[in-house]
Amino acid sequence: MPSRRHFLASLAALGAAHPLRSQPPSEGPVRPPLARRERLKAAALAPPAVPSLESLQGKIKVTDLKITPVSAGAHTPYIFVRVLTDAGVTGLGEATLEYKPEAVMGALKDLRDFLVGKDPTMIEHLWQSIYRLSFYRGGPALTSALGGVDIALWDLKGKLAGEPVWKLLGGPTRERIRVYTHFGGNTPAETAEQAKRLVAAGFRALKTSPHGAFEMVEGPRKIHEIVEHLKAAREAVGNDVDLMFDAHGDLYPSVSIQVAKEIEPLHFLWLEEPALPENGDAMKKIAEETMVPLATGERLFTVWGFREVLEKGIADVIQPDVVHAGGISQLKKIAAMAEAYYVSLAPHNPLSPVSTAACLNLDAAIPNFLIQEMVHGNPDRASLVTEPIERVVEGYVELTKKPGLGVELNDEAVQRLGYKHSGFPEVYRKDGSVGEN
Repeated sequence: MPSRRHFLASLAALGAAHPLRSQPPSEGPVRPPLARRERLKAAALAPPAVPSLESLQGKIKVTDLKITPVSAGAHTPYIFVRVLTDAGVTGLGEATLEYKPEAVMGALKDLRDFLVGKDPTMIEHLWQSIYRLSFYRGGPALTSALGGVDIALWDLKGKLAGEPVWKLLGGPTRERIRVYTHFGGNTPAETAEQAKRLVAAGFRALKTSPHGAFEMVEGPRKIHEIVEHLKAAREAVGNDVDLMFDAHGDLYPSVSIQVAKEIEPLHFLWLEEPALPENGDAMKKIAEETMVPLATGERLFTVWGFREVLEKGIADVIQPDVVHAGGISQLKKIAAMAEAYYVSLAPHNPLSPVSTAACLNLDAAIPNFLIQEMVHGNPDRASLVTEPIERVVEGYVELTKKPGLGVELNDEAVQRLGYKHSGFPEVYRKDGSVGEN
């Protein structure tokens, strides 16, 4: 039996005889390194490297939550959210809540301590933690704050992956996104003229709303006024442009039923919020009385808020707001619920271009998307992002190919516009009693 010494000697001999070990180092030409000056120049010109998602999974941490309010000539201040990380990558979101900016900023401040130190790539886990562990759930302030954080986390994850958010969500399900905007006027003639101007600007779908405060039961005068505006718009743009009427919860069921019957021959794409969302049976009553498709949902939050609407079959189109309803994560689920009931999604979006970007990424990844709301004609609002994303051509906008949401906040515009708190509009009837807003 060979001794241990003989065994080790044999191994050494084999190693010496191995062809890879016995060959001397290559004597061929060696590519000379760049000169130091050239290396420094190349490093200065190269874009900063973004760490890959795979390399950071479980390692990246949130370092801060930055809240930025800004007034941009809109109906309410915008509230932006930025999630900062130790990887040097930042996610951008929006948490705007109409007429309640201080409330939603307070809710965001409550979330900061929880988020710092967490892994921002665990989006669903963080959403569930924020929503379920706070004991008191839901409501527009909490879900708007949560929605803003969720949007920022998706933007961050897209940047880490080097892909647009719609791709991470399983898209695309379409090549471009159909959009609409708002119009109106003090007279039928003004309403018709503005509709024509927006069609000339590239839109192929438009929405308008009623004026003033309404009683629970109205006589013929106000109903006639509404219908005359809608008729003028249809005559102005013809049948190649889709029109929508947003009752905005200002009309009560008996009035909405009368208006719906009057506009059936005009073939509107939908009648929106013909009753307040707090009473599903009232919406169902209207649905049973008209052939006009009904839309609702901008004041409903999370998947649980949409359950009754879908189960009772009271809407043909649902309109969750990507901010208020809890973010991209929730809207993807709400869309899946609606798909099972053959209900379309037309996300509510009267907010900034950041909210629009979140909506467009979602729209590109769901099969039952119908059309996207967006604001048009406010230069201050448009200046809030570094590059425009709301370019409308023949009624559509193109999908972004940039990582994340595809937009960045323009800090110069934010500083220029500043922030001023604004209250809510006051709506009263002729007798001084409170109307709806």
